[in-house]
Amino acid sequence: MNKATHIGLLIATLLLAPASYAGGQREEALSANVRSSLQRGLADTPITRTAFSNVADETAWLKDMSRRLAKRMPDEAERLEFLTTLHWEASRAGVDPQLLLGLIQVESGFRKYAVSPVGARGYTQVMPFWVKAIGNPEHNLFQLRTNLRYGALILRHYIDIERGDLYRALGRFNGSLGRPEYPNLVVGAWKRHWDYEPAARSANRTTASRS
Repeated sequence: MNKATHIGLLIATLLLAPASYAGGQREEALSANVRSSLQRGLADTPITRTAFSNVADETAWLKDMSRRLAKRMPDEAERLEFLTTLHWEASRAGVDPQLLLGLIQVESGFRKYAVSPVGARGYTQVMPFWVKAIGNPEHNLFQLRTNLRYGALILRHYIDIERGDLYRALGRFNGSLGRPEYPNLVVGAWKRHWDYEPAARSANRTTASRS
């Protein structure tokens, strides 16, 4: 293989490889109250539906998000299970489900078994030290519900630490606190690909603008 061909193949490989911005949460001492709160948040709850209060809203959201996610997750049954679980876990933790979708897009590219160079795992790229800190050895960070629950709780924890400052909270989640690149990527992915407005609200807004 000549030098020009080798360089060409290297460039092609880099262009085709999925960009990875996964970092890693940094292990910090947790107060007893915080640790207890996070442990309660991990308490097992069966997932049978989204957190929507009515079937119509749930159906509309799942249909729209499933359409957007189809190229990244082709299997429909897998996609619907993922979205149903994500909506429940994000809402349960007090995190916008669409924001969590943006975070997962940047962190793992929706790859269930993604592992970062520093060992972060799964869809939301959770660092294994969290299992020891607030979970138990049986928790598998590659399992769908476990990973999404940890990811949502950890993000909520960082939002609380930063008193609602989402950009700083995202920096903590990625281990890049103080740098703008990662928060901008997550918020950009959220707003460009996953932002959602219920049809009824959109219709009301259109009607109001015409009156």
